[in-house]
Amino acid sequence: MAKEVIYSANAPEPIGPYSQAIKTANMLFISGQIAIQKPAGNLITGDITAETQQVMKNLSEILKAAGMDFSHVVKSTIFLKDMNNFPKVNEAYGAHFKDMPPARETVEVSRLPKDVNVEISCIAVK
Repeated sequence: MAKEVIYSANAPEPIGPYSQAIKTANMLFISGQIAIQKPAGNLITGDITAETQQVMKNLSEILKAAGMDFSHVVKSTIFLKDMNNFPKVNEAYGAHFKDMPPARETVEVSRLPKDVNVEISCIAVK
């Protein structure tokens, strides 16, 4: 099984030994994204809605680099630092999935990279 690294210059650089995404056959596995803005590298953490919107923008850029968009996403995982933020995160996330939203789980975790409030990963199929 061949695998291809997918990279977008419009999404944050990986902060560890991983790729933004890996494509194999018709499946794309996108690593968890946090709210780092490109190209400046600013980290958004003060407003959970703005933070989630930036995460979704980063996911979108990686999907574009693979020739896909949110309609191709079949599974996602949302990691939240505080489940009380769920309604706002859900609203910002849901704006990208009007028809046939993907399967998903949302979990509260004690800590995320760079002490962000939300991280989202996903799997897409073309």
